[in-house]
Amino acid sequence: MSTPSRAGAGVVSVGARFDIGPAQYPVVHLDATVGIPMSDGVVLCADLTRPAFRRAEPAAGAFPVVVNFTPYNRLGNRYIGRMARIARWIGRAVRGSDRRRFVGRDLLHTPASGAVDVFATNRTLVERGYADLVVDVRGTGSSTGAWDFFSPREHRDYVEVIDWVREQPWCDGHIAVTGISYGAIAALVVAGERPAGLDAVFAIVAGEDPVRELGLTGGVPTPGMAVWMAVVNAGKFVPSPRGLIRNGLLGAYLRDRLGDPVSGLGKAARIAATEGHPDRFLNDQWAERLPKFEDIAAPTWILGAWHDVYNRSNFRMFDRLGLSGGKKQVLVDDGYHLSIGAGFGEPDNPPALDELQCAWFDKWLKGIDNGIDDYGPVTVRRQGGGGWVARPEFPDPAATVRRLYLTGDPSGSAAHSALDAALSDTAPGEGMRLPVPTGRRRAASNNAALMSMGVTTVLGRRFGSDDRLAEATAVTFTTAPLAADLILSGPMNLRLWVEAGGTEAFWSVTVTDVEPDGASATLTRGALLSSLRAVEEKGSTYLDGELVFPLHTLRAESVLPVTPGEPFDIDIEINPTEAVLRAGHRLRVTVASGSFPRHWLPPHLSRKINGQTIVLDPEHPSYLTFAGAEG
Repeated sequence: MSTPSRAGAGVVSVGARFDIGPAQYPVVHLDATVGIPMSDGVVLCADLTRPAFRRAEPAAGAFPVVVNFTPYNRLGNRYIGRMARIARWIGRAVRGSDRRRFVGRDLLHTPASGAVDVFATNRTLVERGYADLVVDVRGTGSSTGAWDFFSPREHRDYVEVIDWVREQPWCDGHIAVTGISYGAIAALVVAGERPAGLDAVFAIVAGEDPVRELGLTGGVPTPGMAVWMAVVNAGKFVPSPRGLIRNGLLGAYLRDRLGDPVSGLGKAARIAATEGHPDRFLNDQWAERLPKFEDIAAPTWILGAWHDVYNRSNFRMFDRLGLSGGKKQVLVDDGYHLSIGAGFGEPDNPPALDELQCAWFDKWLKGIDNGIDDYGPVTVRRQGGGGWVARPEFPDPAATVRRLYLTGDPSGSAAHSALDAALSDTAPGEGMRLPVPTGRRRAASNNAALMSMGVTTVLGRRFGSDDRLAEATAVTFTTAPLAADLILSGPMNLRLWVEAGGTEAFWSVTVTDVEPDGASATLTRGALLSSLRAVEEKGSTYLDGELVFPLHTLRAESVLPVTPGEPFDIDIEINPTEAVLRAGHRLRVTVASGSFPRHWLPPHLSRKINGQTIVLDPEHPSYLTFAGAEG
């Protein structure tokens, strides 16, 4: 194991290893019957894992405590944790790729990184003198009450749990929060409340705004949300009987489950099916469920992925944190929601996830000067085989703002698409109308990989790194082969001058790296419903006076009408990325009227759509704005 090496002023190398010391305790002790009372009478059920010399008896004394809130039933964490060592061995048996592109075997290789440990109970932590508490959020798992994701009452629960932990004899007063996905968002929420004793956060694949990013992406429902809610609801009917009986909660559990058997699913159906439903737009009720990033005082590590369901917000969360001196870190890998940390722990890669988390908590809960605060603070793996890059900020300060114009000239690279057009340094010399096709969407696409959280990548390139089948029902705009390497860094904006045949239109945009053999590897994406095109200037991002990240309000009061046959401008937010496109490759923007299975247009929206057209006008050009640099 190498020690942190100084790679510059206040920076250690990406492949540095941090000394977490040897295991101090040979075994762990599990108490699966912990009940935590809330102020309104609800009781949250939790698993408490503590260091031990013998399984039947926890070690004496108090320890720093790591808390993980989950809606997925802590039984899953418990049993998956028992398989962590086996999963790690299996992951090592499957060799990862060279990571020029993420492929299916990288997903299978993921358990070798310590990802299973941090999802369940990180034994690397417990064996080194931490206690671990996994808590079923109210109305899930074995906890009583009714589930209402990230509601103000659930926010209060988080704080009350931290307050309760701080008073327990096995807590030394130092507490951290962690989690994956929902648990990561919960960790950021509680950090924003600043409870006493909270010293650090380690958030994995979290989102700044789950409703904006996943529930109503671009202003339309995501089918995967219903699947997710069904999974959570199913999990709450698999209790831990021993804990319920020992804590006298069986009656309350049965009463609450029968009184609220399908939490949120009915409301979700009404939002999707009802025209003008107030919760089909962003509103104050959704806003009060979000983390208060500006109020977070605890050192915070954010770990994300370019093709995660929350890939929009890693750097927005990082920028909103008012922390300095290495107290905030963001690390973004080329992968998916279920492939966190694939390849970590191998040479020239970040440390294994369980060790990285341990080093972060060692620094901020135990006060060990291990150098981890000199990491990054921005660490990204460049897509396209560009390797790991660490620097103080994002986007790359060497990147300058560029424009590429949409033209109707054939690029000669996309005969498979519905319409092959071009991206050019100059605006089109003549006008043209390009109808965006409709038709049956293909399941084989990067969108399918994203919504399956990476699972479909095992089916081959067409489900991850070659989007040509999805482009068959889209208009593609492609550059000429690049004369030199091009580095993309940051968010993008696609400004379109368009026309709708009805009173609504939906735009799905994908940005890809086209390889010399024609494969179209997805880098990033965006989407927007035309009536929700109003931009909030205050929250949008400009570079050198150019709009590169339009923040759409997505609120009912900002709806803009779409008049059939009347052209209008629309700015489409494209999620941030960092990638290197090699000389001889091409950059492509694909525009479609839908994407499967990422978005679903309910009947009341579909009836309003009657064709949509990109209007190429030399006097009113359409263009892609991005930050780029020569490689």
